[in-house]
Amino acid sequence: MRAMILAAGRGERMRPLTDHTPKPLLKAGGRPLIEHLISGLVAGGITEIIVNTAHLGEQVEAALGDGSYLGARLRFSREGEALETGGGIYRALPLLGEKPFLVVNGDIATDFPFGALTRLPIDLAHLVLVPNPVHHPTGDFGLKEGKALDGGTPRFTFGGIGVYSRELFRNSSPGSFPLAPLLRAAMARGGVSGQLYEGLWMDIGTVERLRDFDNYLRAKR
Repeated sequence: MRAMILAAGRGERMRPLTDHTPKPLLKAGGRPLIEHLISGLVAGGITEIIVNTAHLGEQVEAALGDGSYLGARLRFSREGEALETGGGIYRALPLLGEKPFLVVNGDIATDFPFGALTRLPIDLAHLVLVPNPVHHPTGDFGLKEGKALDGGTPRFTFGGIGVYSRELFRNSSPGSFPLAPLLRAAMARGGVSGQLYEGLWMDIGTVERLRDFDNYLRAKR
C-alpha cells in the first residue's frame, strides 16, 4: 500500500510560526511533525509515500529529500496553490497507483498502527475515527457495525486517517475541492467502513497543541 501525507496547507492558525516555516517542519520533541508521521508509516511497513506541497514546499522537499534517512521512498506532488483535501488527493492519483491508498493529515500526532490498514478490504473508503476532543465536541460521523455514517449517534471525530479507493474520485475533476462531500455521498451508498481508535491522537492545529505534543514527547523520554 502507498500512502500520502497532506502537507500543503498554510497553517493559518499557527502563524506567525508558519510565515517562514511550513507547518510540517515545525518541531515537537526535537523532530519535525512530518518525520513523526513518516516514521509511523515506515514502522507499519508502508514505505512508498507521497507528500503534497504548496506553501513553502521547497523547504519540505529540501528537508526530507528522498526519505531514505527515514527508511522511506518519498515523492512529491507539487500544487503551487493548495487544492484542499479532495483536490490534492485527485492531483496525486497518478503517483498513488491503482490499489487503495492511505491518506494521513500532516497536522496530526498519533501512535495509530498504520500497518493494520493494509490488511482491510476496502469498498470506497475506510475512516479512522477518534473520541471527540475538547475543541471539536460534536464530532463528524457516526459509526455502526463497522460502517461510517453521515448521521446517527454517537458521533466521533474524523482522525485524518483514511484509506481510499480510486473509485471514490471517479466523477471528480482537476481543481480545488473538499473531500467531505465525496465521503458523504459514498456513505449514502454504504461504501464507507470505519473504526474507532482510542489511543494517542492529537490535532496539532494551534501553537498551544504543538506545545502540548512537545511536552508529551519530552515527558515520555
